[in-house]
Amino acid sequence: MTYTITTTIDAPFDDVVTAVTTALEDEGFGLLCDINVKTTLKEKLDVDVDQYRILGACNPPLAHEGLAEEPELGALLPCNVIVYETDDGDVVVSAVDPQQLVGITENPDLDEIAVDVHGRFERVIATVSDELGTVPEEE
Repeated sequence: MTYTITTTIDAPFDDVVTAVTTALEDEGFGLLCDINVKTTLKEKLDVDVDQYRILGACNPPLAHEGLAEEPELGALLPCNVIVYETDDGDVVVSAVDPQQLVGITENPDLDEIAVDVHGRFERVIATVSDELGTVPEEE
């Protein structure tokens, strides 16, 4: 079982982060946080790693609706979208699958919200893939 919606992009890292941010905004999400893992690990541990960003995305109306149904949902928010560079130089974009995430609450009142957010994240991934191009799958 997968818990993310993912694509691999053939474009410069910063261009991918910009495209993801714009696509999220177009789907009604703002960024509550943008964690630069590469910089953080360098500062805290003095280790060098490839580019890696965690974007904490939030759609306020949907978050409000979800929290009204399940106050503990806040422990699962914001929805994270990661962008990272592979050893091959490709860039992976991966969003948490909200249907999998919300499924752990066992609250059917959240199902409709999870389906909505899932569709929005699928469109974000598709938009970035269409705009920048994906890496061809190996046969």
